[in-house]
Amino acid sequence: MQIRTRFLSRASTFAAALALACGSAALGAAGAGGGKSGGGGSGGTAGNGNTRPDGRIVEDPIGTKSTPVVHFTPAFKPGASGNGDGGVAGACQQVTSTYTNASFDGGQYVVQAGFAEHEAAACSYTVAAGDFPLKIDLIEMIFATSNATVQTTTAWSVMVWQGTPATGTLVYTYSSNGVDLPHLVMSPGTNGTNVQFSIDPGDPEQMVIVDNGSHTFSVGYRIDHHNSQTQNPCVVAPPSNANAFPTTDVGGLSSSTNNWLYAVDCGALGCPGGWRSFAQLPAVCRPSGDWVMRVSWTPQQCEVPGACCLPNGTCQVLANSLCAAQGGVFGGEGTTCNASSCTQNICPCCFTATGGCVTLSPTACQAAGGIAGPTGQSCTGYVCFPQGACCLPDGSCAGPMSPGACTAQGGVFQGNGTVCTAGLCPQPLGASCFPNGFCLQLTRDQAVAAGATWAGPGTTCADSNGNGIADACENANPADLNHDGHVNAQDITIMLNAWGPGSGPADLNHDNVVGAQDIAILLNAWG
Repeated sequence: MQIRTRFLSRASTFAAALALACGSAALGAAGAGGGKSGGGGSGGTAGNGNTRPDGRIVEDPIGTKSTPVVHFTPAFKPGASGNGDGGVAGACQQVTSTYTNASFDGGQYVVQAGFAEHEAAACSYTVAAGDFPLKIDLIEMIFATSNATVQTTTAWSVMVWQGTPATGTLVYTYSSNGVDLPHLVMSPGTNGTNVQFSIDPGDPEQMVIVDNGSHTFSVGYRIDHHNSQTQNPCVVAPPSNANAFPTTDVGGLSSSTNNWLYAVDCGALGCPGGWRSFAQLPAVCRPSGDWVMRVSWTPQQCEVPGACCLPNGTCQVLANSLCAAQGGVFGGEGTTCNASSCTQNICPCCFTATGGCVTLSPTACQAAGGIAGPTGQSCTGYVCFPQGACCLPDGSCAGPMSPGACTAQGGVFQGNGTVCTAGLCPQPLGASCFPNGFCLQLTRDQAVAAGATWAGPGTTCADSNGNGIADACENANPADLNHDGHVNAQDITIMLNAWGPGSGPADLNHDNVVGAQDIAILLNAWG
């Protein structure tokens, strides 16, 4: 973005809430002379200047009953053409950022009376990425005099950066010229003035900041020319009885990394030159409080936040763009998070390589190469890859194996961590065919004990053809005369005992004679 330095020449419609001759009585103002040297105390009677052989900081505590406002607004012609970077925000709410606890309407301040020409004060503010681009609406700072014996006139500049003053980009500079942008004029005495700077809302050239990736912007004020800087400021401070200075608060330093000072280079015996955060300054150079500065700004792309179901199954109230950037599902503007907001958008996602489980949305799980579990369930209490005992259809037990492998064999999975033990798997029931044609569903052991022929696991006593004999019994092996599931010598013995004319189970060919043909049928069914 182009750096803009304005010495405006357009017809002035300068708006100022003046009271330049502040004239407010000092409340316990400290003496302005004999300033701090190397961080020492202040006091004494003001002279032409405060001697500083090795230090930079000269602080004078003051108090004011009130702090008049001087509002500087560069002039512009209504309807003038221009290609501004932004306009007036719509539904966005204005935000005020500051680190100071001082009042901007009057009170106690610390005058930084060692502040030299070309030195600058600034503050950095880090905000949400979604707040960019943002428009600077108003920049404010308290300047003060301490026992000034003359009216002071100070040439000043206000500056705006993308990022911090040290590493960012200076994008706007507005400097007073005594014509279109007046200098700061203050009456003799101990006075404070709230120096406010803004761009007319109708001006097409607004101060709009885009994010440079740091999510940070900075604002600051510079003294371009003192009313009276008589000597080298590295040796003698600007006379505090003839100049106005920026102020810090009396509440102590709350943000040492976001308050900045641009100091003139006084060499090895002075404070570091250039931009330094207060945290980077040695103690003898570091102001005791935060700059009495604040900035009001407005986001330019406002979104009404709503419930956002994130990929991990949690719910946060976010703007739609932030929700999408995190892979979430936006629930709509104005929606809120509750216990059931995201239950339909989560599942336990299992990963084969690790055996681990992560609660994700089904879509995210698939994209990550995981195996999605039941929708609406989290990983809590969910076992991704269970292994356990499997009861097979014949009553035997196998495993450990997975539920899928057990099902594929027609078995019943007994649960994760189970093992095969005696009696774990129930013996299957099957049709048990009695010699008289009666059928009951029994276990194999029960069928043998009752003298019935067991037709096998899972068989039933259904009679689909209605002939009075269970279908399973019609298909039972007739050669198994003792119904033990085997055709062997015991069955031959039974048949020999029934040898001769007559019918019965041993008459396998149903010719009313138990003879050689029946023996042949039995031998063919041997086993």
